[in-house]
Amino acid sequence: MRITAHGVQRPVRELQWAACAALLSVASTALAQAPIIQPGPPGNPVRELSAAQAAQIADTSYSEADVRFMQDMVPHHHQALEMATLVEDRTNRQELVDVAGRIDASQQDEIEFMQEWLSVRGETVPDPTAHDAMQTSHRMAGMASPEQMAALAAAEGTAFDRLFLELMITHHAGAVTMVEELHDQPGAAYDPILFEFTNDVSNDQTAEIERMTALMVELSEDPRAGLAAGFDDAGQAAVNLELVGSLPKPPGFFDPANPAGLPPERPEDDDDADADADAANNDEEAEHEAHAAAAAEPEAAAAADAENEDENANDGEEDDDGPPAWNRSPLLSFSNTDMAFFDDVLITGSYHGFNIYRLLADGLPELLSSVVCPGGQGDVSVVGDLVIMSVEQTRGRLDCGRQGVGDDVSAERFRGLRIFDISDLTRPVQVGAVQTCRGSHTHSVVAGPVDGRIIVYNSGTSRVRDEEELPGCIGEIPGDDRTALFRIDVIEIPVDEPSAARIVSSPAVFADTEAGILAGLWRGGDHGEHTQETSRTDQCHDITVFPARNIAAGACSGNGILFDISDPLNPMRIDAVIDEGFAYWHSATFNNDGTKVLFTDEWGGGSRARCRVQDPLTWGANAIYDIVDGRLEFRGYYKMPAPQTEQENCVAHNGSIVPVPGRDIFVQAWYQGGISVIDFTDSANPIEIAFFDRGPIDADTLIGGGFWSAYWYDGRIYGTEIVRGLDVLELVPSEYLTENEIAAARAADLGGVFNPQQQLPVTWPDLPVVAMAYVDQLERDEALPRALVNDLGRALRRAGSRIEDRRSDAELAASIEGLAAGLAVGPGNPATSKRIEALASTLGGIADRLR
Repeated sequence: MRITAHGVQRPVRELQWAACAALLSVASTALAQAPIIQPGPPGNPVRELSAAQAAQIADTSYSEADVRFMQDMVPHHHQALEMATLVEDRTNRQELVDVAGRIDASQQDEIEFMQEWLSVRGETVPDPTAHDAMQTSHRMAGMASPEQMAALAAAEGTAFDRLFLELMITHHAGAVTMVEELHDQPGAAYDPILFEFTNDVSNDQTAEIERMTALMVELSEDPRAGLAAGFDDAGQAAVNLELVGSLPKPPGFFDPANPAGLPPERPEDDDDADADADAANNDEEAEHEAHAAAAAEPEAAAAADAENEDENANDGEEDDDGPPAWNRSPLLSFSNTDMAFFDDVLITGSYHGFNIYRLLADGLPELLSSVVCPGGQGDVSVVGDLVIMSVEQTRGRLDCGRQGVGDDVSAERFRGLRIFDISDLTRPVQVGAVQTCRGSHTHSVVAGPVDGRIIVYNSGTSRVRDEEELPGCIGEIPGDDRTALFRIDVIEIPVDEPSAARIVSSPAVFADTEAGILAGLWRGGDHGEHTQETSRTDQCHDITVFPARNIAAGACSGNGILFDISDPLNPMRIDAVIDEGFAYWHSATFNNDGTKVLFTDEWGGGSRARCRVQDPLTWGANAIYDIVDGRLEFRGYYKMPAPQTEQENCVAHNGSIVPVPGRDIFVQAWYQGGISVIDFTDSANPIEIAFFDRGPIDADTLIGGGFWSAYWYDGRIYGTEIVRGLDVLELVPSEYLTENEIAAARAADLGGVFNPQQQLPVTWPDLPVVAMAYVDQLERDEALPRALVNDLGRALRRAGSRIEDRRSDAELAASIEGLAAGLAVGPGNPATSKRIEALASTLGGIADRLR
């Protein structure tokens, strides 16, 4: 039907639409008249807005964070251009000229893009030269200081090349951090064009960092830089250390089809093939980390094992953009772990069980037996005829089975401390098993055998298991103080009946007793701008006990702790410290006097490259504390100084003191950073005195490997390589260590046993070589007259001959006593005074032996 209006025929539907439009117009007019209000702060008047103003405020096309990023990145890029312009006149390396050319071409274009982006939106366009006007932290942004820029302009040749690369790598890393910080902001980089631009900045500068890092490694004078990769043919470098021998892993403790532990290829599907390349690039680091954990499972392996949920790798740098990482781990891992020694026997732990070796006269190990008992962590200690082993993975079985455990709750699962009888070294027998709520990451032999029992502290770092599986295991329930978190386990092992071993107490060593709060120490998070995310202190990774001094040092996630263990069953916290540069307090070692503690930081959990040129020397390092009146006082840092590649996981790990009398010397594993020996006698100024290193396992992929532990025992250094096997090394004389000092260390009495987290006081016999070690040190300090040094040398050489022949010599004894009486202890260096006192005491003992 058609209706006529004003002489025009119109369809009914058209008439209806016209009526609706009229109604909407009336409604719109009415709505426009309603006020739009923006409240102010409490107590302040409101502000009335127009519709345009309200819409502008609600505009989500870009955010304040986007504006700040672009305004800061303009001067940031400009400084890179300033550095690049210096290159041509100061280097003869074409590679560096090429780097500068790429920076000049790309970053000038990007500055123009950012200036236009800001201008179009009516935002302030900064002066590119106004570096100090940047709103972000210059440290976070990797900006060079005016002093550094002046030093760069004044440098030439190789010195310029190194400084340019050092500053530019840090500068580019700062740009990548700025992008990461932007993407972490809610609503930021919502504009697709801006998102693409920021990803391009991150990807381009990450690629440039890799090129510059490789060039920096080439320029390094350290022989550890640029070593060739390979599983069994990697390049090697050593200074003041000699490799005596290497043993591969024994049969049954590696995959014959894949001995290097290379990760499987990530499968691709249609979605992967069509995925945006930028997103894939963003996830490259996460894939490397997952591959490394799946391949070798060093400390951070449990982060890749969804069952285990180990918290060691919590450094807050995971990238959530892009497709999920290929983070599958194998059912069985063959990673070598920690070591224990007694008499002439070496026991090496493994995620797969442990191996027992006899140490031959030349120090080389001979395999006696292998024990297959999977479950990780595999750290071992030995007390008499008993071996104690830590087990943490949820795949561990009570029966040492290799098939794992599939059920969420299972009576077959084992997590805790295994106990083996090794009275027959060729046929160890499991004789005890203590189930714990969080498994056992590490353990410490505190006392025993005393009164027929052994006391052990257990540290579990994994999730709390289901109470249905182990009664009494309470997770994190608000207000429930029965939780297994915030505690350590004190375990008693009856020597004659190890099957009756049990937890006797679980003290809440992290509690604030005055406030009645279990979480009494570090609560987790970061320590401020440009610091790592850290785990809260609800567990210790290592507790190293020094029973002779009644003290223990705990490396406890977010804190370093000093304990009083006078009553081994009831450890009491004396002091706790925080270090803003530490990501994860991993291990602790006392000096032989028990007056210092060297703590390590396992930044990245052990599976990441953390010794690159751009990595801070105070992160993933050692922190040295003196113990003063029962308190920990910070003195200094040390980190392995050689630049490592993206393919080498490298961070501070396990080590022990080297018993050179009169000095504090420490040998340490750094995963694929190798082995380093340092002197920390001066706590504030530790120095490296020896090292050994190999190239990465693989040239293209980061495979978790390298040295798990490096320990001194009976005159040699033993290192467990996670993937490759076992190494034996010896110190050689150098400007840092004399032949007498090394011989004195060989003569030291370690008590006939070494357990990783149990320190026994080292003593030295009254032998001429020990006295000569002190003389060498005092001569190095210029603390003795030359004539006295010569007289002591002659007398001690004669004494050595007499003692070796078992002949007495009263006249020589009197002469040595006279020399001892002539030693004067005066004011000055405390270390020098201690050496003079020790020399006098040793000379007295030698004189007694000659009578």
